[in-house]
Amino acid sequence: MPFIPNAESDREEMLQAIGKRSVEELFSDVPARRRFPKLKLPRALSEQEVLREIGAMAAKNRGADKVSWFLGAGIYNHFIPALVPALASRGEFLTAYTPYQPEVSQGTLQAIFEYQSMAARLFGVSVVNASHYDGATALAEAALMAWKLDEGRDKILLPEDLHPEYKAVLETYFSSFDVEIAGYRGAPEDAGVDGRCACLVAGYPCFSGELHGLGRAAERAHAAGALFIVHADPLMCALLESPGAQGADIVVAEGQSLGNPMNFGGPGLGMMGATEKLMRRMPGRIVGEARDHDGRRGFVLTLTAREQHIRREKAVSNICSNQGLVMLQSCIYMAALGAGGMRQVASLCYDKAHYAASLIDGLEGFRVRNRSFFKEFLVSTPVPAQTIVDKLARRKIMPGLALSRYDSAREKELLVCVTELNGKAEIDHLVAALKEAAL
Repeated sequence: MPFIPNAESDREEMLQAIGKRSVEELFSDVPARRRFPKLKLPRALSEQEVLREIGAMAAKNRGADKVSWFLGAGIYNHFIPALVPALASRGEFLTAYTPYQPEVSQGTLQAIFEYQSMAARLFGVSVVNASHYDGATALAEAALMAWKLDEGRDKILLPEDLHPEYKAVLETYFSSFDVEIAGYRGAPEDAGVDGRCACLVAGYPCFSGELHGLGRAAERAHAAGALFIVHADPLMCALLESPGAQGADIVVAEGQSLGNPMNFGGPGLGMMGATEKLMRRMPGRIVGEARDHDGRRGFVLTLTAREQHIRREKAVSNICSNQGLVMLQSCIYMAALGAGGMRQVASLCYDKAHYAASLIDGLEGFRVRNRSFFKEFLVSTPVPAQTIVDKLARRKIMPGLALSRYDSAREKELLVCVTELNGKAEIDHLVAALKEAAL
């Protein structure tokens, strides 16, 4: 926010308007001993000194661009074309927030519309909104949406191979409701879906990177009267068959990998898409295209199921937000790369990950556990995985996530992620370092 200086005459005019004689009188209700406490601040620094000190503090962080990065687990290191932040940082977008007045918000509304259109094609669904904080809250909102369709169904089926933080968020959402959150192992098609289930949730891929087909799971969920919810990797959907084409009713995702930096873990972009019959049950906003009486193209808020726009008791969700700037970056990224470019990036991730996995699986004591995966895979290690992470971090290699972070019983499991940014020499270096770290 810019600083707007006020002349003494401006201050006097404002004070006169509110009936005060001085600025000090504005604080008369605050006890005198509390008005101007001594802050004990250090001596003032020059601009040059401040920049040097801030730079020294920032240098203590270890960014992904300064190390060999193979860590994923929900936030991913992908290449972001320079035009993405260049366009997204234009003042027209940075100053825009909520498009309450469509007549003065056509740019923002069109950006949301284009984002929704591309994301819907990516997920294979009819409609996408633009209003979730991150992938975890998008999944929780989807499960809540499924349960509200029939509150007589009191069970949510989750894969045990779900990100532990996603599960924690979902459990928090349902903590005030009499709903059982049950887990299942293995493929979603083998989950025990029954008449109590509001929805069956599947990962595409799972937290461990394992890929399962979705078609039969969708059939079994629908046969039991439950909705089928898929949490997907949006970039992978550019390469493999979309969840919607395999029968998913609701598709959710973390959209950070589509043109947004990792930013030390956030902000993220919660993506949600659904079939047309569920459109009016979706939380958040949906932008539509319209024509005026002269036939000119325009954009409007078609559905706004937020408590800001409708009665609180009729709102689908009371805490969703537009995430406008993050959504905009993903919109620009998808438009810039196009379907072919995104498919090429996804292919590079797939090929490089499988190359890395084949080498790691050949190391003595290491074993890749996945039968099928995209860019992330689970490795059994001969020594505690955290020990390997600590050793390699000192060599400026981040080899992945030690799963003992979430479960002490999984101390010899390492989750490795490879993206298009990892070159062959870097992968070979990782493999050699893993071999040495296990000695």
